[in-house]
Parts: sequence; C-alpha cells; structure tokens
Amino acid sequence: MVKLVMVRHGESTANALNQYTGWNNVGLTTEGRVQAHYAAKQLQGFEFEHVHTSVLKRAIITAYIIQDDLKLNYVPITKTWRLNERHYGALRGQNKDETRREFGEQQVHLWRRSFYSVPPKLAHPDPNDGPYKYFEPRIMPVAESLFGAYKRIVPYYVDHVANRLLDGKNQLIVAHGSTIRALIKYIEGISDQDIDGVEVANGMPLIYEFDDRLNIISSNRQKK
Repeated sequence: MVKLVMVRHGESTANALNQYTGWNNVGLTTEGRVQAHYAAKQLQGFEFEHVHTSVLKRAIITAYIIQDDLKLNYVPITKTWRLNERHYGALRGQNKDETRREFGEQQVHLWRRSFYSVPPKLAHPDPNDGPYKYFEPRIMPVAESLFGAYKRIVPYYVDHVANRLLDGKNQLIVAHGSTIRALIKYIEGISDQDIDGVEVANGMPLIYEFDDRLNIISSNRQKK
C-alpha cells in the first residue's frame, strides 16, 4: 500500500481579505502558519519521498513548515507552475462579496465552482518574469476555468506523482484549493457536475491510500 497526501496551503493574506487570489503571489497570515503546523501535527509518523508544490509562496512556505516539523527537510521538493492555483483573470485581487453585488450570486458561483465557467479575462497576460521568465508568452493564461487548470494539473500528476506512487513511494502535494479539487476529480472519477460541491479546507491533510494499481483503498475525505 502507498499513500498520497494533499494539503491546501494555510490561510493567505488574500484569504483573510476575502479576495480572489489565483496567481497573485501572496504570503501566509499568522493563522495560515498555525494551520500549516497543524497539518504537520496531523501527519506525525507519515514519511514521504517527494514533495510537489506550486511556484506560489503561500504553498511553498506551507510545504517548508510541514517538512521542517516532520524533520523531513532533506526530502526532494519540486516547484512547478502546473500546480498553481487556477488563474482568476480580471477577478484577481477583487473582494468576493463585491463581485457578488456587481455580477450576482449565481454568476459568481459559476465562476468559482463550476467546471467549465471562465471568469472575466485579463486584457494581457502577466509579465514573463520571476518563475515564468523562461515561458513562451502564449503559455501564460489570462483566465482559467477549473477545466483549464485541470488540463495542466493532471498531466503533471500522471507523469511525476502517479509514477512514484506506482513504485511504492509515498508522495506529498502542497498546493491550492482548485489544484486539489482538480486532482480529487481525477483520482475519484467525480463528474463535471458533482465537482461543484467539493470543498478543500486550508491546512487539512487529505490522505489517500492506494493498492499497487492505484485503486483507492481508503480516504479521509468527507463527502456530502
């Protein structure tokens, strides 16, 4: 049996302000750091052989805290844009309640929770700098549905996580709400409609145990 653990980063400064974050590179609040330590506490005794995270510091810092608390700092870590949060386009940085007043509850719910709905797009992609400086400009999104994010997240999982699980090596993914929702959809075979109801809390480890063919033996995910 092999285990995959997925953790959504601790509360970010944007979470605390009730803002859409997406690819904005914000840090953790004090509460977010507490949540990261709590996640590590829930994982005492769990050993993993690789860590996967995004290039956004709220996820990276959470991963570092977990590794440090578990005394697994030496374990290799991969940081990839493919595990970034979905890109919220022109909504990024806006207050969620204000967008509900402007666009209506139903429209905002579709943007946030549905699989295919794309939020308003940016006029231009973000600059190719920092972790994206070697990207082709056409790779940079201007907005993403969960489906759009799914198409970059799942291939990374298949190529870099599932192959290690098949070798019997426990894996840890520390990422974002939409990233983990996309992976839950893939791993559990959830329909495009039912993924709407899946929530991922900050700093609460999701633990999957698989057989040698990556069939789920057990999971601690609470289902509605």
